[in-house]
Order: sequence, then C-alpha cells, then structure tokens
Amino acid sequence: MPHNARIKVFIVDDSALVRQVLTACLHSHPTIDVIGQAADPLFALEKMRKQWPDVLVLDVEMPRMDGITFLRKIMAERPTPSIICSTLTEAGAAITLEALAAGAVGVFTKAKLGLKDSLQQISGELIRQIEIAARSQPHAMPRTAAPVVPSSTAPKVAAPDTAEKPTLTTTDRVVALGTSTGGTQALEVVLRQLPAGCPGIVIVQHMPEKFTAAFAQRLDSICAIDVREAKHMDRVRPGLALVAPGGKHMQLKRSGAQYFVEVIDGPPVNRHKPSVDVLFRSVAKHAGHNALGVIMTGMGDDGARGLLTMREAGARTIAQDEASCVVFGMPKEALRLEAAQSTEALGNLPKVIIQYGRAP
Repeated sequence: MPHNARIKVFIVDDSALVRQVLTACLHSHPTIDVIGQAADPLFALEKMRKQWPDVLVLDVEMPRMDGITFLRKIMAERPTPSIICSTLTEAGAAITLEALAAGAVGVFTKAKLGLKDSLQQISGELIRQIEIAARSQPHAMPRTAAPVVPSSTAPKVAAPDTAEKPTLTTTDRVVALGTSTGGTQALEVVLRQLPAGCPGIVIVQHMPEKFTAAFAQRLDSICAIDVREAKHMDRVRPGLALVAPGGKHMQLKRSGAQYFVEVIDGPPVNRHKPSVDVLFRSVAKHAGHNALGVIMTGMGDDGARGLLTMREAGARTIAQDEASCVVFGMPKEALRLEAAQSTEALGNLPKVIIQYGRAP
C-alpha cells in the first residue's frame, strides 16, 4: 500500500468487549481506520467483500467458527496481512503458531477477555503490529519438494552425538539464521528440507515469550532434524536447530572443538530480545570463517550490523531476496551495509545450507 495512505483495518473477535475496546483504541490513531468488525469469520467475509481491509486483526480462538480455516481461505484466495490476537496460554500458543504457519504476519498477546484496562495497555503494541503488517507482502505457504521428514511410525535418526569423544570436524561449522515478520513460515520452508546430517543451526526469530517453545516443538514434529528451544549451555551439533527463547538473548560460544550456546538476560537490542545482532556478533567472534549467516524476512534492521561483523570475520553471508520476503526490511538493510555477499530466494536456502555443510 502507498506509504502515506490510511490503513484500513477489520477486526474479527467473538468478544463484543474486545471489539469495542480495540476499535476505540485504533480510532484514536491518525492513520488507522477501522472499517468494520464482526463476531465470527462468516459475518466478516460478507462485510469484507464490500470493502477489503489492508490489515485483518483476527482472534483464532473462537467457539463458533475455526479462525485457522478462515485464515487459510483468505491466504489462498486473497493474501491479506493478518495479525493474530492470542492469549498467553499453552492452547493459545499452539493455535497462534498454526495461524502463523498459515500465513499470518504478526501476533500480539491480549489479556483475559473482559479486562478493559489491560486491553487498552496493549493497544500501543497492536498499533505497531498493524503498521508493520500494512507494509508487508504476505504469501500463501509456498509449495516445496517433499520434506525430508521421518514417518510417524519410525523414530528420528539424529546425527550421532559425539559429546563424549569430540573431534575437530563434528562441530566446526555453524549456520546462523535471523528473522522476524514472516519468519515462522520461512523457517518452516527451510528447516523441513534439511537432512539430519546438516550443520548445527542457531536461530533467532522475533517472537513473544512463551511462544518459542511451542514453535520449536511444532517444527520438531515436522522436520527430519531435531528442533528445540535453546537452554543455557546446550551444545550445537549436526542435525540440531536451537531456537532462542522469547525474552532472552542467545550467544554462540566455543570450547575446544565444540560450540554451545549461552542463554542470557539483558536489555533489548534494536528493541528486540532475543536480538539477531547479539547472536550474529557472537557467531562472528567464536566461529568466524566456519559460519554461514543468513538474514531473512523481517521489519527493521536487527541483524544487519551483526551480519556485517560475520562477513568481516570471514563467514559466508546471505540475505533472503525481496521477492520471497514478507517484509524486506532486515535483508534490505544488510545489503545496504554490504553485509550480505549475495541474495537467495527462500526456496533455495535449504540447498545452500546443505551444500555449505558438504563443501570441503
């Protein structure tokens, strides 16, 4: 949409109070127009067809209609930037991740229904999410080659863990991925195509606290590699991807021939915790030319300077290309700084990572 245009927003939530409070909060914003609201997706679609919104704010935890099915229909027929309203519950996290996998570009957490003051407090975060969403280019989930995933009846065969007998070749290569808006979809595309013997991977995905564990579990269930939320002092090994926990920073360290991660607290960096820059700078310091850094879809500039540090340390560095990004902000800034040596389409990244792991 044009940079200075007003943002047309449609709200779908089964709670009349939530719709009322969010509409009031958004109406006070000078560049946002709430063009409609509905209690469920069926009513929403009927209204939206008369005037299509720029951004959809959707509660997927609705009793009368499956919001995920509605979102998939929207993304297949007319991809529209969608923000998911979610509760900070285990069930809320699981369904939110389904929505992000279906194409939603953002998530904000709301207080329990009925707490009007809490909803007003989070309206600032919702406005920020809407402004980001309005500048995004959502895609339906791309079709990829059949993923290398284990069958439901066969256990995963992980790369052998050589913790008891380290060698110089088991942990000498690390792949660092940094992403934000659109990243949950993008990471699924990449990780599902990787074989169990791929290099160890460390990931920062901007995501609220309490969601990263469910995100890692979901990826682990559909990937051939192991995926889990990182814990302090976890070892980085082939066939394993570690996702930085929401609300914490993650750094790579090295001890002899082995890499491991530190999960630490600290102030936000570039307004984010975890921060891609924090991870990338640590990879530059401790892995240097033994690392591959990839900056992926996302708003802002987190990770761009860290990727430059990686390149200066001898690492190979790549930016996701504009056509396959939901938001080109982070890769664009990395290219502006000449931090990325090349660009790659999202669908090519798995092959690049596999080839990097196999190269002499």
